[in-house]
Amino acid sequence: MAQEEMADNRCYRIHGMDRPTPRSIAIGYLLSIGIWSALSLLTGWNYLIFDQAAHLHSTLTDMILLAEGRGLAYALLTPAVFYLVRSYSSVAGLRVRNLLVYCLGFIPYLPTYACIRWVICPPWNSILVRFESRTTSSPLEYIRNDFADIISMYFATLLAALAYYYLERARKQELERSEYQLALAASELQALKMQLHPHFLFNTLHGISTLIDSDGKSAKAMIVKLSSLLRKAFEHGNSDLIPLQDELLFVGEYLDLETMRFGSRLTVTCTVDQNIRPLMVPQLILQHLVENAIRHGVACSRDRSWIEITARRTEARVEIRVRNNIGDKKERGTGVGLRNTRARLRHLYADEATFSFEIAPDKIAMATLVLPALGSHLHLNEEPVEVRKKTNEVEDHASIDC
Repeated sequence: MAQEEMADNRCYRIHGMDRPTPRSIAIGYLLSIGIWSALSLLTGWNYLIFDQAAHLHSTLTDMILLAEGRGLAYALLTPAVFYLVRSYSSVAGLRVRNLLVYCLGFIPYLPTYACIRWVICPPWNSILVRFESRTTSSPLEYIRNDFADIISMYFATLLAALAYYYLERARKQELERSEYQLALAASELQALKMQLHPHFLFNTLHGISTLIDSDGKSAKAMIVKLSSLLRKAFEHGNSDLIPLQDELLFVGEYLDLETMRFGSRLTVTCTVDQNIRPLMVPQLILQHLVENAIRHGVACSRDRSWIEITARRTEARVEIRVRNNIGDKKERGTGVGLRNTRARLRHLYADEATFSFEIAPDKIAMATLVLPALGSHLHLNEEPVEVRKKTNEVEDHASIDC
């Protein structure tokens, strides 16, 4: 029995439907009775008008009782027709079999309707315009007198059930497709983040390796700093969005690390509106723009280099900009950071976020992010906070505050 029940449940899952429960069956019967009762009231009123036009002396009560008797019989059989369609409208390869079942379903429907009708309501004599005793007729007379109406109502109910279940299945398939696309996007986004972490780590380790022979003390300090930085990188786990404040703190510590490497060659300017710090931004989105500026700007120049970070709110959006000068020597990269930035924005915001990167003729590179302002309420009356860090010496190990 347990195996049969599991097979039935698996069959319903394959067909994209839920197994009927006593509650759903009860609701189905109540809806059916309610709908047919409302239709029967209109039909009874129509019967009265027809009898009056034919000069028959029927009453509204009799006509409503007559119509309700027919309607209640149809109402009790409607859930059975829906169940028949539910059970035989699933497998596309068996459409001929399903059609045959639908047609044969009329055979038990006809006598069942006649019996229910005979029990619910006594027979109506249209000549004498009154109800008669059940002993004067049998259920077979309903089949003989109302055959066309019964077959019409059966196939009308059958078509309604087919339309309902096909629409329901289409809705569930669309929902499953949407959930699948969301899961696929989430997995792709996670893959992008897994690419970014080793990319950042490899670039930083390369920077440390350049100091091991020339300045072992600074290289050791950088390793300790990198350890702290990696803990922060994994602090938010699989979170896609984090507060801008946390991203700025991480960028500040990363710039500390690079300051220990480049010393006086690097100057950082950071200007961020205080009121947008609680807003949510993609994790590591800003860090990789700064890392790109370090690798292709500061690392390629022997002169003084600078990085400028600004973040401000424009209406319902947040604009984050990273600018830096670049040297004459250009290092060819794989473009992983920029490609991943665009891909992550596409997955997280669709068309609501933009990213641009350009290099001006005066050798100024500029990366610009425009994101939806998602997060805490903004306090528009606050002024921007500007923090500047000038000429960072290797011995100075103070944090760059963004």
